[in-house]
Amino acid sequence: MNKNDWKQIDDAEKAALEVLKHNAIGPFLGLPRTAGWGYPEPYTRDLLIALPGMLLTGDKDLVNQMRRVLMTLSENQSEHGHIPSLVHDPEDRGASDTTPLFLVGLSIFRIFTGEKEFLKDAANKALSWMSHQSPTDGVLIAQQPTTDWRDEQWVTGYGIYVNTLVYSYLRFFGLDDKAEEFRNFMDYFKICGGEIHAHVHNVLAAENKPYYVFWSFKVYSSERFDLLGNSLAILSGLAPLKRAREIISWINIECENLKKRGDLAVDLPPNFFPYIRKEDPDWLGRYEEYNMPGEYHNGGIWPFIIGFYIAALVAAEEYQLAEKKLLVMTDLIKKSSDNSLSFGFNEWIKAQNGEVRGQDWQTWSAAMYIYAAHCVRDRNTPFFDKIRN
Repeated sequence: MNKNDWKQIDDAEKAALEVLKHNAIGPFLGLPRTAGWGYPEPYTRDLLIALPGMLLTGDKDLVNQMRRVLMTLSENQSEHGHIPSLVHDPEDRGASDTTPLFLVGLSIFRIFTGEKEFLKDAANKALSWMSHQSPTDGVLIAQQPTTDWRDEQWVTGYGIYVNTLVYSYLRFFGLDDKAEEFRNFMDYFKICGGEIHAHVHNVLAAENKPYYVFWSFKVYSSERFDLLGNSLAILSGLAPLKRAREIISWINIECENLKKRGDLAVDLPPNFFPYIRKEDPDWLGRYEEYNMPGEYHNGGIWPFIIGFYIAALVAAEEYQLAEKKLLVMTDLIKKSSDNSLSFGFNEWIKAQNGEVRGQDWQTWSAAMYIYAAHCVRDRNTPFFDKIRN
């Protein structure tokens, strides 16, 4: 990249820091807010996903707020170790990803501060909770529909996103025997074949499909592609380097296919594809209102997920592609619902036309931009390098 490119990125990072500082103190116990105006609540998953980028700013106030988030979560942890969906509300429970996110976020905070024993009791309780979330008493974690970040989309049984978080915290906590056991169960996430899922495979261009499937449980599964889960698989080292590069190549091919069909207008991958359409067997009536093809969880482009995707490109040593996608992301985060903003850091973007549809000044959008920029600039992946290498 040239000097002008880096100048654009530097300006965007400064804008992201402004967003994070604006959102640092909200109306609920002074905890950070999830978005500048639309979401004043301290949503657990949003703030824990934002944590790595928050720490990399080096801003003492933001670091202290992340400490407060982790401590408050530990205080509101259930008797059995479950982490609530809202940082300040011990009664708001039921999420499948908040407890593994807490373990990952706590591990990253410990690495950043050097406090190896920070919230040790809370960590042990969370590990105990997670050990009871497998129907087979194994290492793969099962979940109920709409309990992870996709609160308007069904993931049934073993979801790739939540389980990549499980693999990550096993590595962070040095539970390497469990992590290796986890690898042995990854057959659950392999492509089974085109006959059962013709509604998926008939619209994919590449014959080789190296990615990990969306979810699987017993005889049922969804072979659609989850960008966040696969990016975390690469970033954490769950996907070996050769497979990581195959997944990235596959994404490029399929995104070109989406563009040719008029299903993608941005040079970045949707969070999920092929999109679920009304004629598909996995379509649900509620999607008509919240999850139309190319929108929201059903194929919307989410800047925070693009941050993970760019980090995964760096992890796979695809440096030039990572630089290219970071520049596209830099243009994307300028879009906003409020035209008075120079940078929107919006929640999500409609895939077919690139229009913003979510809330501006989203905390995790700003934080993951900072994380992605650090990855590209330094050609490493802070914190995750330790478990991948």
